[in-house]
Amino acid sequence: MNDFIQFFRGMGGKISSNVLAGMQGQPSAQSISFLRQLEKEVRQKDDLSCPLKDLEVVVFDIETTGFHPDKGDQILSIGAVKMKGAAFCEEDTFYSLIKNDGILSTEIRALTNITDEQLQDAPEAHEVLMQFFQFISSRILIAHHSKHEMAFMRKITWNLMKKRFQHRMIDTSFLTNLLTPGPQTIRTLDQLCEECGIEIKNRHHALGDALMTGSIWAYYLQKAIDEGYKNLGDVYSELAKKRG
Repeated sequence: MNDFIQFFRGMGGKISSNVLAGMQGQPSAQSISFLRQLEKEVRQKDDLSCPLKDLEVVVFDIETTGFHPDKGDQILSIGAVKMKGAAFCEEDTFYSLIKNDGILSTEIRALTNITDEQLQDAPEAHEVLMQFFQFISSRILIAHHSKHEMAFMRKITWNLMKKRFQHRMIDTSFLTNLLTPGPQTIRTLDQLCEECGIEIKNRHHALGDALMTGSIWAYYLQKAIDEGYKNLGDVYSELAKKRG
C-alpha cells in the first residue's frame, strides 16, 4: 500500500498542519496527493467478493441545517463507527462538529441540541472533512436514508476540494428490503430500531444515530449470513433478480 496513505493512517486522527493549511484556500500538494491515492485505493478495492463476515465498513450519519445542500444547507456534525462484519470495532469512532458562523433555526437547535456557540468554536469544515477521509480510508460507507448523506458529501467534497466523492455508499435498505418479507416500505431509524430490539438513545446526535444504524446493519448482515449469502455480490445478484 502507498507509503503516503500509511503515513496518514498512522497519525492517530491528526493530519499534518501543512495539509490543513492548504485546504484553507486551494488544496495543498500534499492533500491533493493524499486524495488521489485514496481515490485509487477506492477504485481498486474488490468489496463485492469479500466474505460478509470480514467486510469492513464505516457506518456514519450527519446532522445538517436542512435537506437541500444545493440551496445552502450545511453539515453541522459528522459521526461514524468502524465495523468488521457484524461486529463493531471497539472504541473506533469518529465525531466532530463543523464550524458555522450562522444562526441555527429554533427547530434545528431543539432537534440536535447543538448550539450556535458550539458551532462557532468547532473545527473548520476542511479540517473535519480531511480527518473524516483519513478515518474512513477506502472502506464502504453505510447510512440510513443514504441519499441525504450522499448529496451533502458530494457537495462539501466538491466545494472544498474540487474532487468528486468516490466512496461506495450503501443504504440500510440494501439489506432490510432483501431480508424483510412482504412489500418494501420506507422505515425510519426509530422504526427499524424497534423492530430489531435496539435501544433508541442519543437520537439526532450524529454519533448516536451512527451507532444505532450500525446495530441495524449488524442485525441484518448477520441475518444475510445465516441465510447463506456469502458476499455483497450475492446480495446484489439476488436484488437484481427481485427487481427483474
